[in-house]
Amino acid sequence: MSGRPLVLLHGWGLTPRVWDTLREALPRGIVVHAPAMPGHAGAPPVADPTLEAWADALLPTLPDAALLCGWSIGGMIALDLARRHPQKVAQLILVGTSPRFVSCSDPDTWPHGLETATVEGFIGSFARDPAATLNRFVALQALGDSDRRGVAARLNAALADACRSGVDGLAAGLQLLATTDLRPSLSQVHQPVQLLHGARDALMPLAAAEWLAAQLPDARLMRFDACGHAPFLSRPAECAELIASFAA
Repeated sequence: MSGRPLVLLHGWGLTPRVWDTLREALPRGIVVHAPAMPGHAGAPPVADPTLEAWADALLPTLPDAALLCGWSIGGMIALDLARRHPQKVAQLILVGTSPRFVSCSDPDTWPHGLETATVEGFIGSFARDPAATLNRFVALQALGDSDRRGVAARLNAALADACRSGVDGLAAGLQLLATTDLRPSLSQVHQPVQLLHGARDALMPLAAAEWLAAQLPDARLMRFDACGHAPFLSRPAECAELIASFAA
């Protein structure tokens, strides 16, 4: 692998610890940066509840010309960074990523997301019982994976502490998932993109990744059968090899 730094952006409700299994599988000598998302793992929340504000909050922590790997909401932020700050992103890896988390009211417009009522239910549930909602979210991320128990255990080990992180910061992340739509801006992402996606992803369907790969100017998709939302946890060696190969 080249000397290009690797930046790992984690998903909602988790901490950078979620990358530990992948980091152990990566070739030695790679310089890895794994910042915490705003409002997660003690990182301060962002006053402006927009994806752009979250991306800009991370900007000072990022090296130039990095291989940027984002998972879930981290992948959405990675896409925004690649579009607006191309000097920071030489290559892009998107894991379990969709340009829009919520399906449209007209299913013909965007059927590849969770229903609005489901997402609104998550937001309401988190306001009432943050810990239980985080646990439910973890269960959905492990759903469909052949190593479901192992994935769930590794996710739970990296779960954000709602009390320590701050409920408001985590709640803002759910709002981002509910409102972000990156489809209109994809043509502005010119970096090479590698997508890694579980075929059984219950949160961001494979069809969303297929659509994304077709729309991005320079993208290819690797599908992981018998995997859910976190293939880097159930297939770390394969994901690490793909990352190293893509960078090379």
